Amino acid sequence: MPPFPLKIRLTWKDSVTQDTRNPLLSLPIALGSEFSAMPANLGQLAVSRMTFRDPIASKFHAFIYLENNQPVIIDQNTPAGTWINNVRVQKHILRDHDVICLGNQEIRVRLVSQASSPTSASYQCANVPLNPPTSQPQTKPKFPPAAFKQAEYVSLDYLEETGRFNPRKDQFDYAAIGAGLGSYIWVDFLRIFGVKAERIVALGTQDKPYARYQQLCLNSQIPPHERLRSNSDSCPDNIWGWPSYALRESWQDFWKGRVNHTLESLWQVFSEPVLAETYTPKSGNVFKSIDREANRIGWSDIFRHGSVRAIRKMSDGRYAIAYSQGKGRYGFVVAKHIHLSTGYPGIRLLKHLKEYRDKTKDLKSVVNAYESHEHIYDSLVEQGGTVLIQGRGIVASRILQRIYETCQKSSHRIEVIHMMRRPIGRNEGNKFGLAQRSVSNHFELQPFNWPKACWGGDLRDVLEKASDSERTQLLKAWGGTTTADRRDWQRIIASGLRDQWYRPKFGSVKEVEPAGRQLKVTYSEVEGGKVQGVATREVDFIIDATGLEADLEVSPLLKDLIDCYSLQLLDNGRFKISNEFEIAEMCSKQTGQQPGHMYASGVITLGGPYAAVDSFLGLQYGALRSIDSLVKKRAPGLRRLNGLASLWQWYKWATYQKP
Repeated sequence: MPPFPLKIRLTWKDSVTQDTRNPLLSLPIALGSEFSAMPANLGQLAVSRMTFRDPIASKFHAFIYLENNQPVIIDQNTPAGTWINNVRVQKHILRDHDVICLGNQEIRVRLVSQASSPTSASYQCANVPLNPPTSQPQTKPKFPPAAFKQAEYVSLDYLEETGRFNPRKDQFDYAAIGAGLGSYIWVDFLRIFGVKAERIVALGTQDKPYARYQQLCLNSQIPPHERLRSNSDSCPDNIWGWPSYALRESWQDFWKGRVNHTLESLWQVFSEPVLAETYTPKSGNVFKSIDREANRIGWSDIFRHGSVRAIRKMSDGRYAIAYSQGKGRYGFVVAKHIHLSTGYPGIRLLKHLKEYRDKTKDLKSVVNAYESHEHIYDSLVEQGGTVLIQGRGIVASRILQRIYETCQKSSHRIEVIHMMRRPIGRNEGNKFGLAQRSVSNHFELQPFNWPKACWGGDLRDVLEKASDSERTQLLKAWGGTTTADRRDWQRIIASGLRDQWYRPKFGSVKEVEPAGRQLKVTYSEVEGGKVQGVATREVDFIIDATGLEADLEVSPLLKDLIDCYSLQLLDNGRFKISNEFEIAEMCSKQTGQQPGHMYASGVITLGGPYAAVDSFLGLQYGALRSIDSLVKKRAPGLRRLNGLASLWQWYKWATYQKP
């Protein structure tokens, strides 16, 4: 161990945003979910405080201090405990490369030394009361057990024998896996169609169903007052879609005396997209509306914190779900019918950017647009610089808008290099039949990545009737990266080209290397559809705006499911589903038992019977098809909604009554 480790670098992945954090901290260090519970005498010390958004971690969970010139971590008698390298400890001398586990957080330790002994009293912590060890180290059990992981079918008796299953509390008719927006929408349909809250469980790691989506919005520069850049024909809080977000926004503006805003919103909705820009709601309004509906349907009673580890069919036609609530806290639940909506497994980086980050561990200069990267805009304001952006869709347009706003605040020179694989001429937009996308400044202009007929028009019907191979061709023809045709956006690009702070480049980045305080980018130059040569450029930051990771096998849960049951995947690597959004191979058929069914929605079903699967309306459409399927199968608690029953349920929604 290096002598006199005065500082420690802690590296972990944020459980909400999946961003990697790696601060270099001075000792002593307090770790926990908040620090109102810290002893008063610690306030006299210069304590570094690291807060983790984890419901399992205690408020003041653990403390790292220097004892006899060695860094020591001590657990604060917490229920979940402190684990070092999979062993539960009370007090432990930290070594380089140790892994600390607090709740769901795994934190890697790097020790940073100096040549001289520490002299500051704040590093000695002589007066800090320490909790003495109360037990011997415990070896962390493996979960789920090997017998569960290796089985295709498990029995109820087996679950009870594990001691981690309570037959009175852990059996349900319906289980929503993921507990994000897709799960919330499916649960909303179940409740409206008559299922009681106590018969449903939603398993996930965030209690707010929109938590991850909200964080991705914030990271990609869509704060609450900005409008979403995705399809918003539907309302995720209202399956009937009326009153729409536009009508609600107009009504609120009217009562606040902002008549001009009221008329503007109404005109925009009734005349889009020919005479006005396409309307989309403010993100803050969407999240408030979801909170209201979540409270109405009893989401807090349905939600159970847990990271799902594995799912297995049961010998009685149901499903067993193994989940973790933190180190040493595991359990099983059983459900008759399951809905999978796990979203995007993680952040994706282009190959050359990933290679650079893997080699240098530099997480500040090269970022994905969905990662937190406020430091880039702060740096541009303070000292200017050059940013290279890759990708030209909706997210790239929002990043460019934020840089434009940053230019207005800074007195320093800011330059954007926008790297695109090839130029797109005015008459080269994507075509299908007689329709062709318009193009401006090499951006294909369309409000959303799919034509509107994919949501509920003729194209939806065509796709549903097509074969798998035909769907591949249709989706390729209809889809693609686009951005909205917005007047403010057009003005920004025109300003950038005129003032030369925005420079489009065409080609492919080959390599990124450190160059002092900057990055050296080597890229091929494309002109006239041909590579003309190789060029280099030094930049300060690179933002990858090409999207999120959608490969199913990146998710340990989905990979385990695919491997265990040899599930058939589409050519694009997503689940093969029926027109009812069911993963038919996962039907838990057993002799003499009513079979359980597994449904899916969201990006994990792209390539199936619906194009815009990860939009609000796409999630609602998938939920509706699966619920209709379950009604036909006479699933427990569900009743078909006729016109009068639907109207009655809408009245309950409007008057904020339980379904």
